[in-house]
Amino acid sequence: MRRSELAGMAGDRHWRGSARFALGCALLVCAMSFLIDWEAGTLTPPRALLWGALSIAVCVILLPPRVRAGHGWLTVRTPCRRRVVRTDALIAVRQYEGVSAHLVLQDIDGRYVELDPRTLEANPLLWHELERGVHRSLERGTLRHSADILEQLGHRIDDENLRAVLKASGFTV
Repeated sequence: MRRSELAGMAGDRHWRGSARFALGCALLVCAMSFLIDWEAGTLTPPRALLWGALSIAVCVILLPPRVRAGHGWLTVRTPCRRRVVRTDALIAVRQYEGVSAHLVLQDIDGRYVELDPRTLEANPLLWHELERGVHRSLERGTLRHSADILEQLGHRIDDENLRAVLKASGFTV
């Protein structure tokens, strides 16, 4: 990426802390497994390899996707894959509720990303980049349906930001 693209890029500001947590949990699982197995006198090279593989699996499972956005694009990177969608050429937006609520954005090239709406709520700069792209999609006429989903999400994000500002200012909410 060029330096000008990096300057206008927004990312999940909580990702590093979550990644450290995932790594810490994996290291704890590894250390406890080795310690228990060593204390029992049953630690062998194959078992050590098994505990190491288990720890890597714990890290991969707990590691959250890394979300970044820039002028006209949004990227969601997991340990296994990287997906990019053009936010200025969206054709569909779907929101799934439930235990693992997620938002699915699809562009005119057929590419799609899935992300947790809470990531957008916790990162106003990410939301701002997505919102700019959605406005361009609406202006171009590619996003004809489901814009109300993002509008509702925008109101929720704005309400949360307003509460945070009022709380920081000392006003009761």
